[in-house]
Amino acid sequence: MLDHLSLQVADVDVAASFYTRVFAPCGVREAMRMHHPEGLVIGLSGPDGFPKLWFGPMEGPGNRPVHLALTAPSRAAVDEVYAAATASGTEILHEPRLRPEYHAGYYGVFFRDPDGNNVEAVHHTFPG
Repeated sequence: MLDHLSLQVADVDVAASFYTRVFAPCGVREAMRMHHPEGLVIGLSGPDGFPKLWFGPMEGPGNRPVHLALTAPSRAAVDEVYAAATASGTEILHEPRLRPEYHAGYYGVFFRDPDGNNVEAVHHTFPG
């Protein structure tokens, strides 16, 4: 069910370094580093190498919404989540589409939950 979690932090490098150092015995390591328009984003992984814990910059003073992504079984399911979110009247942040900037088979939709958190449904297609 849980695909990944993203936390907004004061210093992305400091937070990622802390988690990789403290959780090294659990196999936590840096898996990805990207520069978004908002700033540096770092993804950490466990032994499987798939980034599931992300750190990004705060949106503003005191405004630190959580980003929660749930795994969808198919692209059609992502589209169904989008339809349900739209019908609920919530704010759509990013409509469903492929996001090759993450990886070639990344298909997701992003929207706000009732508390203002950035929620996502994502389906991964990997070549092979």
